[in-house]
Amino acid sequence: MGRENDFSRLELRLPACQENYRYFRSRLEPGTKLLVLVKANAYGHGAVEFAAMLQGIGADYLAVALPVEGMELRRAGITLPILVLTAGTDFFEEIIDNRLEPGIPNLYTLKAFCAVLERRGMRDYPIHIKLDTGMHRLGFMTGELADLTAYLADCPYVKVKSTYSHLAVAEDPEQDAYTLSQINMFQANAATLERALGYHPMFHILNSAGIERFPQYQFDMVRLGIGIYGISALPGVHLSPVASLKVKVLQIKTLEPGDGTIGYGRWGHIAPEGTVVATIPVGYADGLDRHLGRGKASFSLNGHRVPTIGNICMDMCMLDVTGVPAAVGDTVTIFGEDPTVEELAGILDTIPYEIMTRVPRRIARVIIRK
Repeated sequence: MGRENDFSRLELRLPACQENYRYFRSRLEPGTKLLVLVKANAYGHGAVEFAAMLQGIGADYLAVALPVEGMELRRAGITLPILVLTAGTDFFEEIIDNRLEPGIPNLYTLKAFCAVLERRGMRDYPIHIKLDTGMHRLGFMTGELADLTAYLADCPYVKVKSTYSHLAVAEDPEQDAYTLSQINMFQANAATLERALGYHPMFHILNSAGIERFPQYQFDMVRLGIGIYGISALPGVHLSPVASLKVKVLQIKTLEPGDGTIGYGRWGHIAPEGTVVATIPVGYADGLDRHLGRGKASFSLNGHRVPTIGNICMDMCMLDVTGVPAAVGDTVTIFGEDPTVEELAGILDTIPYEIMTRVPRRIARVIIRK
């Protein structure tokens, strides 16, 4: 976690996290568990910092994509159960040593993991069975259930903690028929597995959009991803952005028409009446896409929007602050309340996930508690 006076920082607002958490909790039955995804460095927010906040406000489970992400959280003192969605085949020892719970998408992975458990003399290790209901990335297909249940019947080394699947288009009302077909397939296949096991593992299929749009299918647990970070699938619902990327002005120059141009490629042009340029310490190495340069995006400075000017550099970019009160050390908001991450995603014709996950670890994460 960085210092609050760093030139560049990603502020994580605990009250916003709590507010979003309460919103999604309010859509669930009291007994439904809530798993929160902190993969990809908590969607760029800072996995350790964000996981600590979630542990403090009552999350039941965390999920990461890779074993190394779970190992980082354990080293940082996170004690919540952690589901590893992509356990792979090379880190089983580390998964076990760090008390991580692997998602198992196929029989090959299951047999390989059980072989390690057998060698270590372990029984009833918690695993999670991934079912493919139409996303077609990972998971057991319906026709593979017989082999799965036959193997589990003679395998004392694992205990199925949950059965889960993933929705492909839960946010799109026009494709609700497909979403419902996925849910129905999941329900049937999870029940088949349950009967074969002779006990009830947790069922979960809803993602953030699913929690908002299909709460009647929450089963035993739901998986909250983008929603906790402030993005809703419902029109008219304003969640609080948890993260705000803020930087401080490094230098201000007043340029006259005879002073040439601004930035790489000479794409920044000085106005006939002159241009005031502020340089800030954030560039494409910090996740600021180059396509936001040349005036396509504007950021907040002292209550005003100021556009980019010229090309965005690796570690810096320039802003046109002509007519705007500005001084070295003033704060510029790249995204947060204004502009929002959705606005930047719209300019780039992408999704908020991509904007968030691009913020690298060299940007200090600072928790704002009030």
